[in-house]
Amino acid sequence: MANRTVKDATSVKGTNPQYLVEKIIRTRIYECRYWKEECFALTAELMVDKAMELKFIGGVYGGNIKPTPFLCLLLKMLQIQPEKDIVVEFIRNENFKYVRALGATYMRLVGTSIDCYKYLEPLYYDYRKMKKQNKDGGFVLIHMDEFIDELNVLEENNQLEPRVSALEEDLEDLESSGDEEMGGDDRGDSPDRRRGSYRDLDKSNRSPSPRYRRSPSPHSRQFDKRHGRDDDKRRKSRKHRHEHRSKDDDKHRKHKEKDKDRDRDRDRHREKRSKRDNESDSKGSKDSSGNKDLEIEEANKLRASLGLPPLK
Repeated sequence: MANRTVKDATSVKGTNPQYLVEKIIRTRIYECRYWKEECFALTAELMVDKAMELKFIGGVYGGNIKPTPFLCLLLKMLQIQPEKDIVVEFIRNENFKYVRALGATYMRLVGTSIDCYKYLEPLYYDYRKMKKQNKDGGFVLIHMDEFIDELNVLEENNQLEPRVSALEEDLEDLESSGDEEMGGDDRGDSPDRRRGSYRDLDKSNRSPSPRYRRSPSPHSRQFDKRHGRDDDKRRKSRKHRHEHRSKDDDKHRKHKEKDKDRDRDRDRHREKRSKRDNESDSKGSKDSSGNKDLEIEEANKLRASLGLPPLK
């Protein structure tokens, strides 16, 4: 059978290597066209050429669970179980990033914790972009180090110490310098004072404290009483605002009247132009009819002199 694992394959985690892929997805892969046409009788030596043709990574997509070529080749590697040296060469390949991603995924499935740490950890310094197909069939960009981080979950399981970044010392220096600059500020503002006025609210009724109470509006009576403005001044200001508004209304009304007069003059001008055009057309028609009559008369005279019958 073309879908069986090779005879001399060793079990991975106590089971058949192909069983690391779920049965439903495995069945979809066996039924897809890429598996039947491209993965049939594929050996470890020919696997390199197929891996070099990959254009994106991904698992399954679509409502009917279609497998990607990347997933088909991964299942084929589980089926034929290539030697470890071939997989290591896949991972160390720097020219073809999808070949490296395929080898890293296979190593994550069948390799031990030490192998994953030894061969996948250096790939965190590979920042090349790759195309990844989502479950809905769309494509997104992902970096190689992000892809390796998704594969490697040993740190989350507390089996490995957290990876030390090469830039961690520089970041610590920047943070220490920033703390020194903040400490040298002599303004003396407390964190509570900088964060906002909600801490200054009264705990009994949560009303703002006098320091943060909102100032009255310049048009309110409280503002008038505080600043000594009497009712006469307030009435004068209201009258001034009313006069200013009435002037604006008059200006707007005048502009409307001017627009109406302009439209009326334009309509009159159009009517005069249309009349002139009609009169010129009628004169032209009369002139043309008169010219035709003269031509007919001259032709009849010529025909009479020749003894021919006149034109009708």
